Amino acid sequence: MNDTLPSKTMEKPYLLHFATPANRVSPFDVNMAYDAGWDAVIPYAGVGPDEIAGFTQDAIFSRGPKGARRTGIFIGGRDALLAHAMLEAARLAMVPPFQVSVFADPSGAYTTAAAMVAKAEHAVAGRGGLNGRRVTVFGGTGPVGMVAAILAAQAGARVTIPGHDGPARAEAAVAAIRARLGLDIRAADAASEAGKDALIAETEVALCTAKAGVRVLDERHLALATGLLVAADINAVPPSGIAGIGVMDDGVALGGALAIGPLAIGNVKYKVQHGLLQAMRTTEAPVYLGFAEAMAEARRHVG
Repeated sequence: MNDTLPSKTMEKPYLLHFATPANRVSPFDVNMAYDAGWDAVIPYAGVGPDEIAGFTQDAIFSRGPKGARRTGIFIGGRDALLAHAMLEAARLAMVPPFQVSVFADPSGAYTTAAAMVAKAEHAVAGRGGLNGRRVTVFGGTGPVGMVAAILAAQAGARVTIPGHDGPARAEAAVAAIRARLGLDIRAADAASEAGKDALIAETEVALCTAKAGVRVLDERHLALATGLLVAADINAVPPSGIAGIGVMDDGVALGGALAIGPLAIGNVKYKVQHGLLQAMRTTEAPVYLGFAEAMAEARRHVG
């Protein structure tokens, strides 16, 4: 008897199909998926919104309903709202009982933003949370910043996305969010020092999601932020996005505010992504995981 032949009773492997509209998938996410217990992660580049329904149905029909439970789809890319639309299109393409779980996390934006907002929310939990707070998302036109703005607004905050090169990009981001989700987020012109000064003076929670190595708020800006309660920064590359924030800070005093550094946020982000990747692998019923589910998972891990 040939012992190398597979047994007829051998369980099907856990396969994660990694789709991205970009030209390559993220090695970070591939590593995370294997560490969460997936047996194989198969990359597919150039899968956009027009292809995701067909891609999904290719994945669901080949293994039978039982095998479908051991199959998942991960959606990457760089565009936060495009990934949201692709997640919904994949969900609508299911044909019960042929259904697989789907998780969208483009460039880690959903899990990073969820970790950041959950940490900020926890920091002001004893003062009513984020509801009604004036939250400014610096770098809010990028994928992490846009999702952070969405999650803060869904938590009841009054959110502003400033434009550092004029109002056009911030207004476009706000319009896209409003069209997709109906959230009332404000754009502001922070191209001038006067505009930035006026904005920081009224900010209670500053979320810095600007690109690595860019100082957004210096000591002079912080001196104007007399109502600042929380300052959070995801930038681990010197200089920090917000002056005075250390990479390990987790509720450290920064003037009258509490500072949350990138590694404190990153620790929660890791737990959120790991937890959701495990959830889609172990669930009996299909799950569809976007930024709302990432936020719910992040709230479990802050403290």
